[in-house]
Amino acid sequence: MFKTLSALVRGAAAAAEGEVIDRSALLILDQQIRDAAAAVERGKRALAVAIAHDESEAKRLEATIARIADLEERAVAALAGGREDLASEAAESIAFIEVDRDAVRDGRAAFAREIAHLKRTTADAGRRLAELERGRRIAQAAEAVRRLKGRGPAEVGGAAALSDAEATLRRLRERQAEDAAIDASLESLDANAAADTVATRLEAAGFGKRTGSTAADVLDRLRKRAASGPSSAA
Repeated sequence: MFKTLSALVRGAAAAAEGEVIDRSALLILDQQIRDAAAAVERGKRALAVAIAHDESEAKRLEATIARIADLEERAVAALAGGREDLASEAAESIAFIEVDRDAVRDGRAAFAREIAHLKRTTADAGRRLAELERGRRIAQAAEAVRRLKGRGPAEVGGAAALSDAEATLRRLRERQAEDAAIDASLESLDANAAADTVATRLEAAGFGKRTGSTAADVLDRLRKRAASGPSSAA
């Protein structure tokens, strides 16, 4: 039982640790990329220093070779002038300088191999860093999509907010259409009332067909009924 509980606790701790790592993966990746970029920058600086040193050694070698050539020329002239002693001194100096020349050449050869290795390493690190940065951008976009999906389908892409806005617009349009219909009805009523008023005034002035009975018409009708007798009363 104790072993089971112990395994359960360790398993829960490992799961929690994995969950924390998963949630912080982008932060961890960012820091690792920064560390890698710093290392690449240090490699570039080391390469620049190596190249500068090699160029300095090249100038030293060139000066050494020129010095040897100058001494050889002078020694030959000394031999031609019968100064064996001076020629011998020059030969000793040349031999000593040639040792230095050979050492510089060997050092430059080794340096050339190291520089070539640094160039390959730096170039490869730069390519890998660029690939990491591209991968990070892709991972960041994918993580943003994953988080949106985790909020539920209604929230992805702002669907809920869009639905609310569409409903509000629909209600607004319905209210505007209703207001427009009321305004049109009121205008129609006003126009009809105005027309009726004009027609009434024209009728009262004796123009056009009469549409209703007047007091004179009613009195005339009553007189006719009175003349015809009580039996004709309606």
